[in-house]
Amino acid sequence: MFSNFFGSNKKSFKTTIKVDLHSHLIPGIDDGVRTIEESISILRKFENLGFKKVITTPHVMGDFYKNTPEIIRSGLIEVQEAVDKENINIEISAAAEYYLDEYFIKILKSDEEILTLPGNYLLFELPYINQPIHMDEAIFIMQSQGYKPVLAHPERYQYYQGKLDKLVALREKGIYMQLNLNSIIGYYSRPVEKMAKNMIRKNIVDFVGSDVHNLRHAELLEKSLETKLIRKLNSPYLKNNSLL
Repeated sequence: MFSNFFGSNKKSFKTTIKVDLHSHLIPGIDDGVRTIEESISILRKFENLGFKKVITTPHVMGDFYKNTPEIIRSGLIEVQEAVDKENINIEISAAAEYYLDEYFIKILKSDEEILTLPGNYLLFELPYINQPIHMDEAIFIMQSQGYKPVLAHPERYQYYQGKLDKLVALREKGIYMQLNLNSIIGYYSRPVEKMAKNMIRKNIVDFVGSDVHNLRHAELLEKSLETKLIRKLNSPYLKNNSLL
């Protein structure tokens, strides 16, 4: 079973998770990669790991990164052209990671275009320290407009750590959970690692994402993907490959 999932030859490791839906690979528009060369190095790593598609998701944040669909699409074209030039066999597209603040609420209430993942999944993130006051309002608006909210890296928010029941309650309201792969190996912190593992064991993970911002993050992915616990995510409940 182990060899069927990962392959028996370590040097030829290929993941069965074919779609990454969370990364920051458009140069210079958020806190992700700075150069096109860095983007290409990371995407080459994704290809070697067996990914077939990468949906990169620049931040949209009122106080820092007011990225628009036009800005994101313009940067995406640059990356796509470089991918073609370098003959990297991977599909690259874009959505966005929306920070839940008043700016996001304003976008939701307006006629502005929102960049979603395939299937109308909408990736959003929360403040790390303090729980947002607009949470219920944002969820209501997203769902009433037909979006399927996907909460980015819930294991990293301090107010949810050790409180798995709160994530279960959110999921019962129709919020999908996206776990960061590198959380599993303790990259962010031990409490985050513990929370990530508990989420997997309790089967409340709907998507996994790399959340790659730089080459270091990408280099850690193979270690994350090869952990024994990741095999628990190879189930009909993990929705990554539905985004192909």
